[in-house]
Amino acid sequence: MTPHDRIAVTSAPISEVIAGRWSPRSFDITAEVPESKITAALEAARWAASAANTQPWRFIVARRGTPEHAQVVDNLLGFNQKWAVTAAALIANVAETKGSDGAELRWAEYDLGQAAATFALQAHRDGLHVHQMGGFDAEGIKAAFNLDDRYRVVSVTALGVLAPPEALGDEILQAREIAPRERKSLEEIVLVNA
Repeated sequence: MTPHDRIAVTSAPISEVIAGRWSPRSFDITAEVPESKITAALEAARWAASAANTQPWRFIVARRGTPEHAQVVDNLLGFNQKWAVTAAALIANVAETKGSDGAELRWAEYDLGQAAATFALQAHRDGLHVHQMGGFDAEGIKAAFNLDDRYRVVSVTALGVLAPPEALGDEILQAREIAPRERKSLEEIVLVNA
């Protein structure tokens, strides 16, 4: 299986970067990601759209081999802990839910999602792969990195260089890695198109 085997079959032409983006679990444990590519993905996230320009996204970047990476891995749940340990970096995506004046930032998680998606697209454009996860202990990550109550850990992104599915070892994970890509049809997701 090559990354080209994973290109989405779309009902209308879309950007090659978007069509080619997918969420692998098999990362090359020996591959290092150049700092310039991590910085470019973070810079892309920095320029995501933001409600009232509040920019409530925050990131904890934990590179493989560091204590911080181990802390994130320790707080992953289920299968995620098995495969994500090989990622070159694990990024905790954090929403700052209150402004400096204590007022609620109502769109913080939405804005963070846009920043995380922009991060993923830039990483993919630069030849990397990401897999965003919801299976983790948010309170555990908050405690590990001493985050106060205005911060909410929303997701974790694994970033790295693609490895073959066989590198996963686990048959269930391998099956998920090569399963066909599926999405609901436009008719299912567009409620009104007047």
